[in-house]
Amino acid sequence: MAVNLSKNGPALTTAYKEVVDEKSSTNWALFTYEGNTDDIRLAAKGDGGLEEMIEDLSSGKVMYAFCRVEDPNSGLPKYVLVNWTGEGVKDARKGICANHVSTMAKFLKGAHVTINARGDEDVEPEVIMEKVAKASGANYSFHKETSNRFRDSGPQGPVGSVYQKTNAVSEIKKTNKDNFWAQAEKEEEKRRQEERRRANEERQVLENERKDREAKEASLREKRDKERGQQIDQQKKYQQQLEAESKEQEKKRYEEQQQTEAAQRKSVRRGESLEKANEAASLISQRALNPREMFKQRERGITPSDSDDPAAAPAPAPASSQPEPEVGDGQSRYEEEEEGEEQEQEEEQEEEPQNQLKEEPVSVNSYVQEKAIEEPAKEENNVTAEESSERGICAKALYDYQAADDTEISFDPDDIITSIEMIDEGWWRGYGPDGHFGMFPANYVELV
Repeated sequence: MAVNLSKNGPALTTAYKEVVDEKSSTNWALFTYEGNTDDIRLAAKGDGGLEEMIEDLSSGKVMYAFCRVEDPNSGLPKYVLVNWTGEGVKDARKGICANHVSTMAKFLKGAHVTINARGDEDVEPEVIMEKVAKASGANYSFHKETSNRFRDSGPQGPVGSVYQKTNAVSEIKKTNKDNFWAQAEKEEEKRRQEERRRANEERQVLENERKDREAKEASLREKRDKERGQQIDQQKKYQQQLEAESKEQEKKRYEEQQQTEAAQRKSVRRGESLEKANEAASLISQRALNPREMFKQRERGITPSDSDDPAAAPAPAPASSQPEPEVGDGQSRYEEEEEGEEQEQEEEQEEEPQNQLKEEPVSVNSYVQEKAIEEPAKEENNVTAEESSERGICAKALYDYQAADDTEISFDPDDIITSIEMIDEGWWRGYGPDGHFGMFPANYVELV
């Protein structure tokens, strides 16, 4: 890189002008670098001449000295530029600073003598003054000679000669000193080329490492993304499984709730059935005539009104031949499916009114009362049938009922019974869901 004189330019210029100015007491200035940079700074200055300047030279630095001396021949001021390279400076630094010599010579212009020094023997005051004297090119001391210079003083000695024997070693040293900076420049150029080559190689190595690192990072990133995708899929599956289990549990809870509600409704219906069965049993127990026998007599064309004699009325059917189709009987079958003990209790309760019916004599007055009750029911049946549709009077089953024989019909809850004939307050006849015509308990249905 080029030397930088602009950073400390004012101080450098001021020191240089003080040395050049003959009226100034400052007769030398010393310049050096700031650390390992290429910035030139003022190291020192003074008025003690060469002796003082030489003391400030450092063996571990590259320095530039500019000094004003007096020509021993003419007495005129002469300027000396010393390019000092200490013995402790590294070769790489020497090569770099070798390129700055010409720039410093242009800045410190006006030097009559330029000296490239590496040791103390190169900057001895006598050596420097000798070079200044030689550089003057003329000897102005002739005015000091006396007028008797041409006077004959007798025989003269042999004429002296200026010939000096050539010293090959000293000549080689001088030549080496002159060629030092050129060689340093060549070495510096080689060093720069080597540095550029190494920098390119390092840059290539770094580029390859960067590419390998990026490839590894990309593969790791892809692997992490894949693992994350798998984790997400697993979480989704787990969530779906949890949702399915939750739905299944909700479904089970709903079914259990429905079953509980159905059981509650069933218990309520059973309570109502028990109440209605007890009511039907109490009503039947108050009757003196078995309705089934009455229906069979009607079908055969025999009516109780044909004779007022209680002896002429047909006797009730034996209890052992066939159980009566009371409402309690159907309820006992319903309870038999649920609990066997309740069935036995119901059967015991049913047997008591039947026994009462068997023991009580059939009277004409009771039959007349039944007939009086049936006649309004028939009239209501006729009026309702006229207003009904082709199916006649219809009713919807509230409970299930199983027929005891062929004269009865069976149905389930919500079944529709059509063409109903209200032949009795507690027993009706109609067509069941399977098309069979028969009797059924009236309190097991409601009209629609």
